[in-house]
Amino acid sequence: MLSSGKNRERSRKNPSDRGFSLIELLVVVGIILIIAAIAIPNYLSAKIAANQASAAEGVRTITSANVVYSTTYSNGYAPSLAALGGLAPPTCNGAVLLDPLVSGAPNQKSGYVYTYLPQGATVTGPPAGCVAGYLQYLVTATPLGVTTGTDSYCSDEPATIHYSSIGAAIGTPAACEALPVLQ
Repeated sequence: MLSSGKNRERSRKNPSDRGFSLIELLVVVGIILIIAAIAIPNYLSAKIAANQASAAEGVRTITSANVVYSTTYSNGYAPSLAALGGLAPPTCNGAVLLDPLVSGAPNQKSGYVYTYLPQGATVTGPPAGCVAGYLQYLVTATPLGVTTGTDSYCSDEPATIHYSSIGAAIGTPAACEALPVLQ
């Protein structure tokens, strides 16, 4: 009987049988939390920067698509984002120049909402079967919230992209032109 008691004592003192203590586990969890606290804000700011770059490029793409639409169909600028999108084959009412995420409702991509506002007079005598285009337009990209972006972007027929660091919607071409130019 003495030998079995000694074996129990030896097994309790043997470090390889012991496992992790509560203190060791808490230290590891604490280190993981510290690393997460450092990494998460950097990840969020990188995601916002990527969304903003995507939004500025989206405005540039819509502006370029509008110029292509105008020269291809001789119908002025497109009457809507839907006219710049669409499915094959391309027509003046569905030119297949834009990504369906941007040209179709709800016109959202990468945390931004795209708005297209025709401006000015309509084109007189549009091509047969075409909805009349416009002589001017305003396209904007506004963030869905502060976690998706902080800047809003706009462009009109001079094809210059402007930005607002407030992130508010831009309602008129004059308000767009008054903003700083994106370099």
